[in-house]
Amino acid sequence: MDFVMILQLLIVLGALYVGSRYGSLALGAISGIGLAILVLGFGMKPGNPPTDVIYIIIAAVTCAGIMQASGGMDWLIQLAEKLLRKHPAHVTFLAPLCTFFLTVLVGTGHVVYTLMPIICDIALKKGIRPERPCAVASVASQVGITCSPIAAAVASFVVISNEAGFDVNNLQVIAVTIPACLCGLFAAALCSYKRGKDLDKDPKFQARLADPQMKEYMYGDTASLLDKEVDKNAKLSVFILGALAVIVLYSLFQILGCDIRPMVDSGKLDDAGNPVMKPIGMNIIIQIVMITAAAIMIIFAKASPKKAVAGPVWQSGMVAVVAIYGIAWLADTYFSNYLTEMEEGLTGIVSQYPWAISIAFFAVSVLINSQGAVVVAMLPLAYSLGIPGPVLLGVLPSVYGYFFIPNYPSDIATVNFDRSGTTVIGKYLLNHSFMMPGLVSVIVSTIVGLIITTIFY
Repeated sequence: MDFVMILQLLIVLGALYVGSRYGSLALGAISGIGLAILVLGFGMKPGNPPTDVIYIIIAAVTCAGIMQASGGMDWLIQLAEKLLRKHPAHVTFLAPLCTFFLTVLVGTGHVVYTLMPIICDIALKKGIRPERPCAVASVASQVGITCSPIAAAVASFVVISNEAGFDVNNLQVIAVTIPACLCGLFAAALCSYKRGKDLDKDPKFQARLADPQMKEYMYGDTASLLDKEVDKNAKLSVFILGALAVIVLYSLFQILGCDIRPMVDSGKLDDAGNPVMKPIGMNIIIQIVMITAAAIMIIFAKASPKKAVAGPVWQSGMVAVVAIYGIAWLADTYFSNYLTEMEEGLTGIVSQYPWAISIAFFAVSVLINSQGAVVVAMLPLAYSLGIPGPVLLGVLPSVYGYFFIPNYPSDIATVNFDRSGTTVIGKYLLNHSFMMPGLVSVIVSTIVGLIITTIFY
């Protein structure tokens, strides 16, 4: 690395760091400052923004937002709450499963905000230290992103992998990530089962309990959605979300060797001068299915588009679009201009230890706060280094590292929802409630993912 290359890298990292401090739209917008300095200041050739990935995110978020506007999300939360209240003693294991599968269904981890107060309430009323289920449930809500067939991270992995010559589809990706991440979450829940002092032995909690006003605050209200009426349109919207099965069907037929995707002209000619036909990309099929499902919800489930746009799922999704747009464009600009130098510097390491790319994925995620953006920014570089596709699929769970510095909205919200005060950020920033379950989950999931791809690929 020469001085200019290091200086430009510091500009990239500086833009990501400053953007993460401001959060929300700033993450993508401030990346634009770094991009302007590199392109307009240093004269670097601009990279390519990830338009295909952005289109998929827009389609998926629109569908999920419309379902939320129809009340479908409330019904899913009610089903999860019924399960948790039926088995309160096992809330440390069941809570992360609920937040995980909610994320898998809707493609975003922001559904945790409604369920987290319920998880805390159930644990507190059962005498279980709320930190135990709350911390691992918050982690699980983000872990589910690499396991959702409509999430940005999975869609990005498929699009970029296919372009790099690794023929894989959404179903094949989640067939690896779901069992791997479930193993990681089980290990994290197991480590959390007796974590910290029991409430009756915790002097800090007992001091809060001794204050009548604080006791009323902790035990006075019951967080629940069970008394909220869910109409038939809300349930219908969830069934319409079953359109995901169409995406899975196309993927399944690909795996079976019978591709049922429509064939279109590739724009190329064979040796005889005839047009070469190719199947429509799965990224196009996902967009069509998601947008169609959203339209059907509006027409038949009476979902309000205005309410959807004002909802947290759609808004958080659009923030992710801007973040990925800015971050990925900035990263691609830097990496594409120094691809040769990076190949020379990293080839020896990744050729001997290809799994080591997971450390880079994790480190970038700590800065970026977006798994989809990590995939878009880092995966092309990983393929250019010659790392096999199956290895990259196995280490896909490692793109979740933004629990490391507890500034992500779901983690902050979880701390606030825990009325007992047991879920904390920590005096020294890194000694927070999410560190242990996050590290355990990611490490175990990545190891299991590598084992699965080693066996089946």
